[in-house]
Amino acid sequence: MTKREALLKQISTYQFAALDLQMYLDTHPNDRATLEKAEMFRAKAKPLIEKYEAAYGPLTKAANDGNNWAWIKGPWPWESEENS
Repeated sequence: MTKREALLKQISTYQFAALDLQMYLDTHPNDRATLEKAEMFRAKAKPLIEKYEAAYGPLTKAANDGNNWAWIKGPWPWESEENS
């Protein structure tokens, strides 16, 4: 297993645990101990995600400048000068 794969596996493990606990919290919203545990898993994942993204690129789609339609501005791939 490469360093990249090992780091991704760690991130996935923490994110899975946080998500699993969050689903439990959907039906047990007053369980303070579980909420704290879910937050702990998210906190452990955060620096690993930052480390991964610094080394290998983003794991998720990055937020844009707030304009959700910015992607529609050209040129489209078939409109580039290379295709003329």
